[in-house]
Amino acid sequence: MPDLPASHRLRIGRYAESNRIYLLTTNTLHREPVFKDFRLGRLVIEQFRMAQEQCWANSLAWVVMPDHFHWLIELQQDSMSELMQKTKSLSTRAVNMSARRKGSLWQQGYHDRALRRDEDLVKLARYVVANPLRAGLVEKLGDYPLWDAIWV
Repeated sequence: MPDLPASHRLRIGRYAESNRIYLLTTNTLHREPVFKDFRLGRLVIEQFRMAQEQCWANSLAWVVMPDHFHWLIELQQDSMSELMQKTKSLSTRAVNMSARRKGSLWQQGYHDRALRRDEDLVKLARYVVANPLRAGLVEKLGDYPLWDAIWV
């Protein structure tokens, strides 16, 4: 394998199929807790909703944590790399404008995991939205404002 930075190695062999379900995760640059400000986290959520409206992906579940997000999707017409590029670019622009900041918001690359047909989606969605509980940010799920799932 060529000597590439970790973010570039993630791309080697990456393949995405339309109508397949994926769990996507990406971190803020230097794991900065930008989304402790829930108002800024809502701007990322707007990009998830736009991706659905544009038929790029069906959002099944998501959570925006202070320094990363998890997004369970069914990929639609775009490639996964295009979906993530658009989501990260548009959310960076919105957050930077709102917070009067400049520069990158997200680390390069992202992690994706294709789900097997036999995996329990509801169980995985519960795992995704329970991140704030496991991180000790809230005592009950309803107290955390930056999550959603189609089954709830």
